[in-house]
Amino acid sequence: MSTVIAPPEPITTRPDHAPEGERTAYRLDLLDRLESEAIHILREVAGQFERPALLFSGGKDSVVMLELAVRAFYPAPPPSTLLHVDTGHNFPEVLAFRDETVQRLGARLVVASVQDYLDDGRLRERPDGTRNPLQTVPLLDAIAAGRFDAVLGGGRRDEEKARAKERIFSIRDAFGAWDPRRQRPELWDLYNGRHAPGEHVRVFPLSNWTELDVWRYIERERIALPELYYAHEREVFERDGMLVAVGPWSQPRRGEAVEVRRVRYRTVGDMSCTAAVPSDAGDAAAVIREVAGSRLTERGATRADDRLSEAAMEDRKKEGYF
Repeated sequence: MSTVIAPPEPITTRPDHAPEGERTAYRLDLLDRLESEAIHILREVAGQFERPALLFSGGKDSVVMLELAVRAFYPAPPPSTLLHVDTGHNFPEVLAFRDETVQRLGARLVVASVQDYLDDGRLRERPDGTRNPLQTVPLLDAIAAGRFDAVLGGGRRDEEKARAKERIFSIRDAFGAWDPRRQRPELWDLYNGRHAPGEHVRVFPLSNWTELDVWRYIERERIALPELYYAHEREVFERDGMLVAVGPWSQPRRGEAVEVRRVRYRTVGDMSCTAAVPSDAGDAAAVIREVAGSRLTERGATRADDRLSEAAMEDRKKEGYF
């Protein structure tokens, strides 16, 4: 005789939503689970490493990661130094937001400047004018100078196929290079931060988040972002199927017409390599609807530096790029 197993009773996400006097179970929804996982990872870093640094550019993923770090250690401040590799081609709005956030939190910010490396000859400008690939050397030098043994970044697996290969704790050798064959298993959410002298570990607390998860969290927690993430009018021109903003480092060529369009940015890198997308999304709820209907990843749709080759990101990561 077979036994029929009844389905479990529905349970609420939060017990305070239940009618008064009714006993309910407690279960986290997706965003709560992702938040809990990220906070667990941040606390693991604090417990396993002596000198962690958190990459903070003012972009949406780094803003969410910093917000999670504040929550993970409140009322104490996050134990990580903030680190930004400034290419010199960043959006002014994002740099202003970065500085306002650092001042509000009273955090310590270390800025590694690509321009300094160009000025003294340690780096040379690329023929295509983009500086994002030039971040690797200043980043590795800043890690060595600060003796950072863990560096936290906002990279997510859904962004790009090379990032999909990353573990949450990703070992880097003494030259800062990434070897996919040295990836460690992370069964049962156990993270191994052991590393030899001279090595360090890159940590990705948002690995399992998607772009949509990030935006839903931003909306739910009312997290402030630079205004360029929302629809605004900007002078742009079309190049290689992308809308590039007119600026000091991105000027139209012959035959490229400049027009004023209502746009927003899905991701933020150099002005010289990051494109805008047409949009009327003026708040987080509207952005969520827009992202949910998109068939393109944010980097695939808007980052010229990822179009250099099929393996552009993976090649840069093997050299030490984040």
